[in-house]
Amino acid sequence: MHGMLGRVAPILWLLARAAHADVIADWADKTSAIASDGANTIRTMALAQSAVYEAVNAITARYPRDRVDLGPAPGASIEAAVAAANRGVLLAEETPLKARIEAAYAQALEALPDGEARRLGVALGERAAADVLAKHAGEIGNLEPYRPVTSPGVYVPTTIPTGWSLGQHKPWFLKSAAQLRPPAPPALKSALWARDYNEIKALGSVSSATRTDEQTQIARFWATALPDIHIGLLRSVDTAPGRDITRNARLYAAAVAAMSDTEVAVFEAKYFYLFWRPITAIRNGDRDDNPATERDADWVPLITTPMQPEYPCAHCMLAAAVATVIRADNAGNPAISLSTISNTAPGVTRRWANTDELVREVFMARIWAGVHYRNSAEVGQRMGEQVGKIAAAAYGLR
Repeated sequence: MHGMLGRVAPILWLLARAAHADVIADWADKTSAIASDGANTIRTMALAQSAVYEAVNAITARYPRDRVDLGPAPGASIEAAVAAANRGVLLAEETPLKARIEAAYAQALEALPDGEARRLGVALGERAAADVLAKHAGEIGNLEPYRPVTSPGVYVPTTIPTGWSLGQHKPWFLKSAAQLRPPAPPALKSALWARDYNEIKALGSVSSATRTDEQTQIARFWATALPDIHIGLLRSVDTAPGRDITRNARLYAAAVAAMSDTEVAVFEAKYFYLFWRPITAIRNGDRDDNPATERDADWVPLITTPMQPEYPCAHCMLAAAVATVIRADNAGNPAISLSTISNTAPGVTRRWANTDELVREVFMARIWAGVHYRNSAEVGQRMGEQVGKIAAAAYGLR
């Protein structure tokens, strides 16, 4: 019996390669679009992609099932399992969006033949979603509401900053939210602070005379705060020749899990240090006790400053985490063709020949945009690489 199963597993895997591999990417796009209107976008996507991977791998038996065993799934439809896994997570995490979720699910099932394969696939996807949701229940817990920093009676801006609660979430693979907390940002009297201050003052201003048109366009491309730009990167890998559906499912699961832990780690650090943004620092350049930082009372960045502390750079960390997972997935093949689109640069597709080019571009884009200092970008990049390696190893990517 054992020998027969050993012969059947590769056959199932080869059959699965002939399936519509884009079902992983297609549902990732749908889930991203729906979850972006929800409360915990990246975490919801991570839950969904984890459930998808477990369901697909249960059918194909492509990789060892050391994370969860959903039981045998002979003859189950991969497409139905993927749809049901996404639906199960979305309904639990984004209940107010039920109508959109059910519409997407109904459309997916209508495209599949009615029969035993679809029924088995749906049941498997539902089991995968339930298992993942149970495993990650209670990670958010009782969140401490944001408390504005002020002195009694003194006005402060009344818009609540973003991301405060994310640093209180329990990460998936990090030991704690503070595990990767970096050293403090540069002292304001230091030469390093003066270097970063004057660089972004010149390059990141809305009226910069030193930033090129191409640099401006790149900064606007990476101004998006939504994760669909990273999902686009994964799609460009997903569609490369020679890949199979289970490998793609694992890639998405590992990468989005890395993004989720990145959010937790970066916001824990941001609100621990509460470091000022360039627009605040440059308009107060006469108050940092550094003779090399001259004040500009009217300075404005190229893009709108995010409503959250500056240090470290979250965009840089996310890009590095995703890039690290992609590198692990493509071990031995450093030349990876990458591309994606952005909702802040409609009609534009950017491309990179490798992950290093991508990470470097995001790094510089945040300086050109006028919202992050060079040191913060460097620190964010290193943190992202650490998270990416941890998440990749958790999924067997080494």
